[in-house]
Amino acid sequence: MSAFDTVTHLVYLACATAFVVGLHLMNTPATARRGNQISAAGMAVAILATVVVLVRGGGVEAYAAWALGIGAAGGAVAGLVAARVVRMTAMPQLVSLFNAVGGGAAALIALGHHPATTAAEVTGVLDVLIGAVTFSGSLIAAGKLAGRVPGRPLVVPYGRLLSLILAVVTVVLGVVFTGFEPSAWVLIGIAVAALVAGVLLTLPIGGADMPVVISLLNACTGTAVAMAGFVLESTPLIIAGALVGAAGAILTKLMADAMNRPIGAIIAGGYGTGDAVAVTTGTAQAVREVTVDDAAIQLAYAGKVVIVPGYGLAAAQAQHEAVALAQALTERGVEVSYAIHPVAGRMPGHMNVLLAEAKAPYEQLRDLEESNPGFARTDVALVIGANDVTNPAARRPGNPVSGMPILDVDRARSVIVIKRSLGHGYAGIDNELYTDPRTAMLFADAKAGLAALLAGLHAYA
Repeated sequence: MSAFDTVTHLVYLACATAFVVGLHLMNTPATARRGNQISAAGMAVAILATVVVLVRGGGVEAYAAWALGIGAAGGAVAGLVAARVVRMTAMPQLVSLFNAVGGGAAALIALGHHPATTAAEVTGVLDVLIGAVTFSGSLIAAGKLAGRVPGRPLVVPYGRLLSLILAVVTVVLGVVFTGFEPSAWVLIGIAVAALVAGVLLTLPIGGADMPVVISLLNACTGTAVAMAGFVLESTPLIIAGALVGAAGAILTKLMADAMNRPIGAIIAGGYGTGDAVAVTTGTAQAVREVTVDDAAIQLAYAGKVVIVPGYGLAAAQAQHEAVALAQALTERGVEVSYAIHPVAGRMPGHMNVLLAEAKAPYEQLRDLEESNPGFARTDVALVIGANDVTNPAARRPGNPVSGMPILDVDRARSVIVIKRSLGHGYAGIDNELYTDPRTAMLFADAKAGLAALLAGLHAYA
């Protein structure tokens, strides 16, 4: 091995170390930004090292280096612009689109590479299969999140039978490719079958399961990238893909546990009502309304307030108002924290991302396990648009949310819910919290309601 090859391997090892360190730092909100920067820097160095290797090879490889450099620059600009201009409410569908790009790129690598060994043939088939399923499935998921595809479960006639047939076709073509004819046309056949399967698998999954689906697709993207690494014999790709795949798989399991639903049941689909128009339920006469002034007085004289954000906060882009209200309460000597459910919103960590963007203090962000023991000592639980994740019906069997871990807001001394109406959540059932005697409803858009509460709080300063 030449000195150049040794240096190249050491550089790749350093990049892989950056991936691991970056992933570790993403464990907590306080260090997540730095972790993301370290991981991105590692990938940038890995790409640059690959370009140098190709240029040094000369001939066709030098031209490939130019293509790689131009593609990397174009992708970096596109990613930077997309991340800068996207609204925070559209972040889940952007993540889905990034998943689609990753899976599609990994599949294209195998389609354009002629395998030299049986191992390369096997990993190539897996790369195309997983990457193509991820590509089409992520596009459907993004469409559901963006409202371009109905969020409710869409059952395709004979869909499961078609999926079974496609699975058999894929296995047969995989055997043909690895054992008889490693032709690009066979891989293309696998890719087409996988693309259709991705659509058929994602359409029946309702909006309630989207956080888990995004996490699962992220794991699939990582696995496809790792397979592409084996095809190209690229150590950085293998390590990066394995890390993403493993992290995504673990997160998927945690998210499924947070919903008390087996991953198999989620993939089978049929759960959730999607983005149905909010309707007034039969509980309308039993709820107790509160005025802005009365709610502001409650908050002003509370000793401890827990803010519970949900998708209603994201839809109204009210994270800045929520943080401003929390800051005003803190300045009055009120103990304030945020109780964040793992599946609140549309993607894993959705609420954390929103609140971090509004510069909420990291030490005030609490997960479900940290928050629930403190609700009994909470004077006011302020629920902003969260529905199913606060529904006490989850403690009883026989309904769509039975067994799902919830935030125990109903155990606080009083509850104020900011919501536009008494509409259902994704599970399609009434929230029993709204009829609790200790609950008061403030019917308003989250942004306007929080701004009014802040103004009312200042009036009692």
